Amino acid sequence: MPLLPHPHPDALRRDPLPLRGRTALVTGASRRGGIGYAVARRLAAYGASVYLHHHVPHDEDKPWGADPEGPEGVAEGVRAALGDPGARVVHGPGDLADPTAPAELVARAARELGGRLDILVANHALSGEDGSLLEIDAAMLDAHWAIDARAVLLLVQEFARRRAELPPRTPGGRVVMMTSGQDIADGMPRELAYGLAKGALASVTRSLSTTLAELAVTVNTVNPGPVDTDYMEGEDYRTIADLFPAGRWGMPDDPARLIAWLATDEAEWITGQVIDSEGGFRRTP
Repeated sequence: MPLLPHPHPDALRRDPLPLRGRTALVTGASRRGGIGYAVARRLAAYGASVYLHHHVPHDEDKPWGADPEGPEGVAEGVRAALGDPGARVVHGPGDLADPTAPAELVARAARELGGRLDILVANHALSGEDGSLLEIDAAMLDAHWAIDARAVLLLVQEFARRRAELPPRTPGGRVVMMTSGQDIADGMPRELAYGLAKGALASVTRSLSTTLAELAVTVNTVNPGPVDTDYMEGEDYRTIADLFPAGRWGMPDDPARLIAWLATDEAEWITGQVIDSEGGFRRTP
């Protein structure tokens, strides 16, 4: 019987909990000022159970510092957003510079969330300005590659292995990766090691979407543009704000809304895309 050209009216009404019964792993969700936290809260509000990955030593080494309430305080903030009273929020550490950590993390998240993992949001990154062409060195290149690119691919690999164990065409499989607009305008000449690794994710998006299509898993990558995650202040902050038509920076919940939507069934026909969520950011005044 052929499909009807338009859905039944009942199917047009939005489910207030479109991720009810699904499970998600969000990496890099270690502090409440970050994108990972905002994404996790959105997924939880939509009904999902969420595993929060954190690596506190990374934040402790940065100017913004670690979250003052620690990982459990971050998790409590996500629990407060839960839309489904039967859903869970759990958290755990992982140093993704270790090549064995991604598979262990996916296995632990699946186990803690009932044995199945539906959504992977690879939000983590090694932050910080690494340098220009004449400043970078092999150690910088290796560090960014290991965390920003290799770890993501290994996470997707283990996620795919576990989805392959499910019945064919099991719905709800989603992968979302994060890039940084390194391919737009003048690129990122002051962050070459970081930009190289993030550029690899943008380039591999289509290949991964083709690979995972047979598992009914969509793969998309989001460029959030400049987002206020507490890493800039003063005159530089105001200068960047003026480059947005809205006169403000992107806030963590701006890309989080897009990522959460990509995780729902409404986005099941979107895959293999690198999507800019920049609020009209103008790179030149």
